[in-house]
Amino acid sequence: MKISTKGRYGLTIMIELAKKHGEGPLSLKLIAQMNNLSEHYLEQLIAPLRNAGLVRSIRGAYGGYVLGDEPSKITAGDIIRVLEGPITPVEGIENEEPAKRELWIRIRDAIKNVLDSTTIEDLANHTEDSAPDSYMFYI
Repeated sequence: MKISTKGRYGLTIMIELAKKHGEGPLSLKLIAQMNNLSEHYLEQLIAPLRNAGLVRSIRGAYGGYVLGDEPSKITAGDIIRVLEGPITPVEGIENEEPAKRELWIRIRDAIKNVLDSTTIEDLANHTEDSAPDSYMFYI
């Protein structure tokens, strides 16, 4: 499974919001500037995140976006599914011969396990200094 820029940048938005959780709304313009990303592209990604209830918009001069729930309750899997669709390494698993089907299911389940056990709070609090050498997040 290859995560596109939609998923990667969506995670970036959510991580930035998690870092500022409880401090008020954060604008997409600021998120774009902090991460050297296109504000226009982030605007396209925020709508599905808002529709899924993962973020809320705050209107006004000091408006922007806040998380729709606690950072500890939103997983990377929630975000990836909204922006990328179902998590599957290959299409048509049901048509594969049993040995290959079992492999694809095991790969799918491993990916789901990692995504669903990693919260936005985990990612927001993560620093390279605190991670074991074999366990790094790349965003």
